[in-house]
Amino acid sequence: MNIGALGPAGSYSQKAVDEWSKSRHVTSLEIVYYQDIQDVFESVQDRTVDAGIIPIENSIEGSIGITLDQLLESSVVIVGEVVVPIQHCLLSKGTLDDIRIILSHPQALAQCRQFLKSNFPNTEIRTTGSTSHAAKLSNEFAEMAAIASRESADKYGLEILITDIQDKKNNHTRFIVISSPDLSEEIKNITADLITPDGPDYRTSIIVYIEKDSPGALYTILGEFASRDINLTRIESRPSKKGLGDYVFYIDLNGSINEKDIKEAIDGVAMKVKNIKVLGSYPIHHYPEQTDN
Repeated sequence: MNIGALGPAGSYSQKAVDEWSKSRHVTSLEIVYYQDIQDVFESVQDRTVDAGIIPIENSIEGSIGITLDQLLESSVVIVGEVVVPIQHCLLSKGTLDDIRIILSHPQALAQCRQFLKSNFPNTEIRTTGSTSHAAKLSNEFAEMAAIASRESADKYGLEILITDIQDKKNNHTRFIVISSPDLSEEIKNITADLITPDGPDYRTSIIVYIEKDSPGALYTILGEFASRDINLTRIESRPSKKGLGDYVFYIDLNGSINEKDIKEAIDGVAMKVKNIKVLGSYPIHHYPEQTDN
């Protein structure tokens, strides 16, 4: 089995792949690294890889826009998810006094915004395609530092100057496992002996496009779920890119499309909107316990 992920090696995406494959007892696995999330989607669509694992939301900075856009525009389906704790470190081959440039992925920089403002207010900040790419680049000059994982320090021969620099200690990123529709059942079969195919251990994701906004339009849609006691775990609007003020809605709910109530609710929504896209039903990765910090 080969899985596409954001690279190079040492990224949090690699940690997500490792965690998912370990929890699903996948023993033979090759990770194919890509420069950006769109490349992962394209590789899954054209069957270059069997599946892809990409970030969709972070507990500090929220959803990953490019991932949401690609879920709407591509033909992939979601077959799984994994939640990874994020512990950013400041890495460099030099010392704290040497640092003139700090590199990282935009999400990582945003998750460490207060740390950077307090400790490096005059330091140049540059964005990279991934945290591991930042670590790789930082190996070239002592004046460069990266915000990345401990694993990246080991991978690229860097020193860990400061640990746990994210602004909130409870920092987690949720990754989704995507595949082409014709491979989805094969990927899901990996978990067939581990998780029941429906019930509270499953999540279903859909995208809804209302087209014509009107008072109570969203309320009417949500009522299809509320009247059946279906718990929505996430709802988010995203520009449809058809015009200013025109949105699509991304909805996650507990349960599987195989359940009668959920199928009926989705059918009810479909009758009230312009378009509905079912992204898939898949096993939930139960979130780690969190503190108040």
